[in-house]
This record gives sequence, C-alpha cells and structure tokens, in this order.
Amino acid sequence: MPQPTAICVYCGSSSGRQPEYAEQARAFGSEMARRGIALVYGGGKVGLMGVVADAVLAGGGKVIGVIPRQLVELEVAHPGLSELVVVETMHQRKTRMYELSDAFVALPGGFGTMDEMFEMLTWAQLGLHRYPCAFLDVRSYYRDLRAMMDHMVDEGFVRPEQRSSLWFGDNMADLFGWMQSYEGSYVPKWIDTHSVDA
Repeated sequence: MPQPTAICVYCGSSSGRQPEYAEQARAFGSEMARRGIALVYGGGKVGLMGVVADAVLAGGGKVIGVIPRQLVELEVAHPGLSELVVVETMHQRKTRMYELSDAFVALPGGFGTMDEMFEMLTWAQLGLHRYPCAFLDVRSYYRDLRAMMDHMVDEGFVRPEQRSSLWFGDNMADLFGWMQSYEGSYVPKWIDTHSVDA
C-alpha cells in the first residue's frame, strides 16, 4: 500500500515511569508530521496521548481527536487540535477512529490501548479491514505480549499468517517502511471448522 494518509495511534493517558516513553512518542509524532501523515487519536491532552498530539501539531501536521462527551466534561480534551470529534460512547469513538484511519499503531499504554488495538486486530482477522497494525515497542514494553501472540499460534488459536501480518519493533524508519510495503490480505480465521473457537 502507499504511505498511510492518517495513522490511528493508541497510547497511554499516562506518560509511564520512564522518560523514553514520552521521548519516543514525541519523535513518532514529529516524524508523522514530517511525512505529512495525519494523526487520529483519542483526543486527550494528558499522558503519551498529549505528547504525540503536541508533536504532530508542532511539526505543522493535522491532528484529529475523537473523544466521548464524558471525558470532555472531565476536562481532559486537548484544546488545540485541528479537529475534535465529540461522540457519546466509547463504541462510537472506536468506530469513528477506524473510519478516519488507514493504519493503526500502538505505543505503550494500558487497558484502553490494548482494548482498542485488539479490536482492530480482530476486525482484520475477520476481514473487516486490510490496514497495517503495528506495535512500536519502546523499551521492550510489548516483549511479553509478542511472546503471548506466538504462544497463541503454537497452541492453534491464531493462524501463523495472521500473526505474521503484525509488526513489532522499536525502529521508526523500519515501521514506516513496512507500512509502505504492506499488502493486506484476508486469511480466514477458522482453523478447524468442525470446532470453532471464538
């Protein structure tokens, strides 16, 4: 596929305990702006979310935030975005972020980051989209998750082709190069049609 026009970035509303997390988020946002790629994200001004958004904006890039009304009212919405889309529910938020994006990248984060990224992985598994999904693995943050995914393949719950379609790494240049060469293909999820697992 050509270079993505808009990357949906999932990441923490916290900055984490190590400065490298924010440093890498800042560098990633700056590189997105340099490449002319819009950022789609959760609309917050706090944590790594705020860091990556500020970096894209500082580089002259476009940032679209999608945030539930409840979080706007808690005063965590970023006030300086190119566009802020306010929705009513978390489900609407995830759907709208998907609609605005043509690639998905997870920086370090917690439960929300995992929820959002795994929904995109599931949709890809079901053939609902063929966009690249990647984990930018700062400080080996996703090392154990990567091993768990390999274990899912070994135990017969994920197809090897589905696992190999994901990118893990800590080199941004490699990540952008991989996205540009990505060729999405649909591999049916079902491994044993006589015993279907969710």
